[in-house]
Amino acid sequence: MPDSFHSEQYKIFITLLRETREALQVSQAALASKLDQPQTFVSKCETGIRRLDVVELHAWLRALNVDFPKFLATLTKQWEAHAARTRLPRTATTNK
Repeated sequence: MPDSFHSEQYKIFITLLRETREALQVSQAALASKLDQPQTFVSKCETGIRRLDVVELHAWLRALNVDFPKFLATLTKQWEAHAARTRLPRTATTNK
């Protein structure tokens, strides 16, 4: 199994995480305060230095008042779009 920590899927995940926070105009410091964490915790998660587990992700999204299933649906769509963009074109086969 490839290293998911540095995968394109994980990069898409942390980008969506940051974009979601920024769209709500919540600073890293404000989110960190809601999570009872230092601001560096949010920064490290959003830059991929520190991984979030599913429990932490749920708390993160609740702190932003973001619906967990909707976030996952958006993430899944972005992953699928990325996979479609990066899929190599099929080579034509010829019958001889």
